[in-house]
Amino acid sequence: MSGTALVVLRCSGLASLQDGGRPGYQRYGLSVSGPMDPLAMASANALVGNAPAVSAVEFGLGGGSFRAEGAELHLAIAGAVGVVTVDGRPLIGSRSFTLSDGAEMTIAPPRQGSFGYLAVAGGWLTKPVLGSVALHLRAGIGSLAGTPLKDGDRLKATPTSRRLPDYALESAPLYGGEPIRVILGPQEDHISDDGLRTFLGKVFTLSHQADRMGYRLDGPAIAHGAKGFNIVSDGTAPGSIQVPGNGSPIVLMADRQTTGGYPKIATVISADLRRVAQRRPGDEIRFAAVDLATARDAARALASRIRDLPRSLRDAEMAEIERLSRANLAGDVVDAMAEQP
Repeated sequence: MSGTALVVLRCSGLASLQDGGRPGYQRYGLSVSGPMDPLAMASANALVGNAPAVSAVEFGLGGGSFRAEGAELHLAIAGAVGVVTVDGRPLIGSRSFTLSDGAEMTIAPPRQGSFGYLAVAGGWLTKPVLGSVALHLRAGIGSLAGTPLKDGDRLKATPTSRRLPDYALESAPLYGGEPIRVILGPQEDHISDDGLRTFLGKVFTLSHQADRMGYRLDGPAIAHGAKGFNIVSDGTAPGSIQVPGNGSPIVLMADRQTTGGYPKIATVISADLRRVAQRRPGDEIRFAAVDLATARDAARALASRIRDLPRSLRDAEMAEIERLSRANLAGDVVDAMAEQP
């Protein structure tokens, strides 16, 4: 087949194309989708000169092997990815690089975090569905054919007309140790006082029942109040935390259902939802209630950080030298030719 493309030789985990998503269809029951970690995707895009929401490959607890076909490709990685190897040469950290025509690369699964991103200069050339290429798995739309990427797929791209410089970015912490900030409600009155104290005072862990639709948490049960655990179904938002009858909270994520009939004890603030997304099964999560002003300030700070990413780019070679220097690989070097006592 002709044209410039990245050929998927082998793919593991949940790999899909994501972009800014498809707002405007939630009234019809279709959630926005888009990246689980917008900051990581924006970082990968900034490294190759793209706007923050240009399409990128999202890897969920996976990686794979790939080959450039037709022309060289200028690529970048960011977020939760393992070591990237290009024709045997390892690349570490959030950075851009060139994959020559016919060259192969491998991306190892991450040791920490869940979602990593692979961007190409100019974005991946895929026909949008309802204005977006973002995969919505349950709706069967987006990405290449409404399914995750698989072995043999070809991701079409625009060939670069000139060799682009390689840049690096300081990797953002995947989630940190601070509590996840939430705004209580809108149905916290369905939760007992003891249930609220449990939610805000105890530690939960991410269960294995977690995907792009929702993260179920293990831990102490959250007790409902006299109103019980059924409500008339109403709208959900990204980060809504439902508490079903068994008391185990569920954090709704990018591909969530747009309505639900369980009471929502709280909503994760938008700036912290990426920190939830990067958890993996067994990781701990704590919650802390904040007010609307705090949530707005955090959202503005994240938007500003994404907007300023192009100004934070550094020469990749110098960044690698500094990284090795900080690692102090040489230790206590001595002159082997000098006289010894």
